This record gives sequence, C-alpha cells and structure tokens, in this order.
Amino acid sequence: MNRFRRTGLALLGPVLAVLVALVISGVVIALIGQDPLRALQVMVDLGDTPSQEVQSIVVILNRAVPLFLAGLAVSIAFRMGLFNIGVEGQYRMATVVSAAVGAAVVLPGPLHVLLVIVVAMAVGAFWAGIVGVLKVTRGVSEVISSIMLNFIALGLASFLLTGPLRGSEEGASIITTAPLPESAWFPDLNGVLGALGLAQPRTELFGFLIIAVFIGIVISVLVQRTRFGFDLRATGMSASAATASGVDARRMVVTTMLLSGGVAGLIGLPDLLGDSRSFGTEFTAGLGFLGIAVALLGRNNVVGVALAALLFAFLDRAALPLQFADIPASVVTIIQGTIVLAVVIANEVVRRLTLRSAERAGAAATGAPPDPGGDGGGPGGGPGPDSGPDGGHRVRTGVPGTPEEARA
Repeated sequence: MNRFRRTGLALLGPVLAVLVALVISGVVIALIGQDPLRALQVMVDLGDTPSQEVQSIVVILNRAVPLFLAGLAVSIAFRMGLFNIGVEGQYRMATVVSAAVGAAVVLPGPLHVLLVIVVAMAVGAFWAGIVGVLKVTRGVSEVISSIMLNFIALGLASFLLTGPLRGSEEGASIITTAPLPESAWFPDLNGVLGALGLAQPRTELFGFLIIAVFIGIVISVLVQRTRFGFDLRATGMSASAATASGVDARRMVVTTMLLSGGVAGLIGLPDLLGDSRSFGTEFTAGLGFLGIAVALLGRNNVVGVALAALLFAFLDRAALPLQFADIPASVVTIIQGTIVLAVVIANEVVRRLTLRSAERAGAAATGAPPDPGGDGGGPGGGPGPDSGPDGGHRVRTGVPGTPEEARA
C-alpha cells in the first residue's frame, strides 16, 4: 500500500464521520421546522466586518487550545490501548491546586508562570498515576477507576474551593480562589495580530497557544521518533510480545498514565492564566469528556487532534449565533454527539478496508489467494478480540487475574 493510499484511508474515517453528522443534523433541523441550509449559513458566518471576523477567529482559537490539550491527553493513553476517561477530574484538580499555589507566592513573571505550569502538570500526573498503579497492581480497569476518580476529584475540588482555598468574600455569588498576581498572567498574542495587520479583537488571544503547539510537537516526536514511543506503541498492540522483547509492560502502563495526566493538567491553564486569573464555580467544565471525542476524530494523531479541536471549537462558537437566529443551540450538541458516534463506526470501516487492502497486497506478493471472508477481525467479519477504543488493539498488561491476561 503506497503512502498516498494510506493517507487517504486515514482521512476517510474523520471526513466520513463529519459528513454523516452533517446529514443527520440537517435532517433533525428540518424535523424541528428550521431550514438546514440557513442554519449552516449562520454557523459559517464569522461576521460582517474585519473586526468581527478577527473576534470570531480568536474565540475559536481560544476554545481550541484547551480542547487540543484534552484530546492530546486522551490520545496518549489511547496509543497505549488505555482509556483515560479521568481527564476531566485530572484537569479540574490540577487547575484548582495550581491556582491556589500561584496566588500564594510572589515570583518574577517567567518563574511564576513556570511554577503554575509545573504544579498543574504534577497534580494531573499524580491523579492519573493512581489509575495506572491500580491497574498494574490490583488489576482494576482504568475505565472504572478513572470514572470513580472523576467524582472524587470534582467533590474534592469543590471542598477545596469552598474551604481552605477560598479567596472570595463570604456571601459572594461566585466563589473563587484568590486572584493570581500580575506576574502569573500569561501574555496574550494580540500584538502578533496587530503585526499581521489584522484588526484588534475585543478579547485576548491566549498566549498559551504557543505552549500548546510546543507540547504537541514534543508529544509527536516522543511517540513517533523515540525508543519510548516505540515501546509505548508496541505495548499497546501486544503487551506479551513487547514483554518478550524486553519491555516492562507494567512500567509502561504507569508511565503512560503519568504522561497523559501531565498533559491533562494543562487543560485549564489557558483560561486560568489568560482570562479568569482564578478558579471558581463558573470555571469551564466538560473539557475532559470533549477531549475523548477530539482524540477519536483526530485518530490519535497530533495534527488530526489539532484539526478536530478546531472543528469542535468552531461548533461551540456557532451556538450563540444560532440562538440569535432563533435556531436551537442544541443543534451544536446534536452535531458533536453524532460525530462521536459516526467516527467510531467510520474508523471500524476504515480499519477493515485497510486490512483487506493489506491482505490483497500480501496475496499478490506471495501468489496465495486472499481470504475471501477475512478482514483481520473476529468471527463473522466483526472486530477482533483485541480491538481497542480507537480501532487498534487492547493492551495486555499481564496483570494477574485481569481479563487481558485471560485473553492472552
């Protein structure tokens, strides 16, 4: 299979998912008595003036930055065959603790920002590390433990916010931590927009965009170009084979969860350091769950995750214009939910097409007839027993008493 064909098959799943989501959403919009074409026109309309257009783009980019980090955190675990549903709790805990630490100290600007970032990554890694340790020592499924830790994190964050870390006055309608000093504020990128000759937006373009791009490049190189990344991907495909090659599968599980949690800890920082400057009861929630959809649509590829984050950010921004046009904003939720369902199905279809193409190529090279009914999956053409959450393989950690070892 040549490179262009592989690229085409990789793009087929996300494109097919988006098209199916648009068609289904259009049918739903028509059923509620609205014009689907008008709804689409409202969604893609960024404004009537250059200032409005730049403002819309800034809103989309600001929303895409935390979504990209969330998708990146989920995709790291997916590459290992792990399903880190606990990103929501990890970033909430990381944000409230880093906000409190940042407000409690006074340091020079760069060091202050660095301290907040390091604390957020450490807390996120610690919270995710609990999941990894439970999996390799007690055989607890990461899905169950991460979901339970989400509830614990949300409750603990609420306790800290209303108790020892409270910074707002008694009786305030919005409870927050103490505000960050100016030395902990991350500079915005509005000056770059001005240098490019663009109109100045009403809001600030998060400077954390640069950090997100840097993190994306580091993760891409780490996973694709290093020995650690090879071991991670190999263990995700078959832990038993990786172990036979000298890889410590248990250590890789814990390390991967620490790395995933460390990235998850950064999700709340664009808003914390660039806009709100404190953590409160109105702080953005749900980014961890959206990160799962972003990772699935981006097929765990850094560039794909970035494009998926931009798409979801574009849809989130479209909710307000739809309301102004008397079209239910829930249309955006329908589109996002449909994309999640469609991308799972589309990825499975693409996986089967890829395997069949590889079988034909192998048969042509050896002269053997291809398997007419096989697609590399399970009996009856269904998914194989090792299919993972992204269409890959489940990790076999070799933990005694786990279903993974029984299948091995």
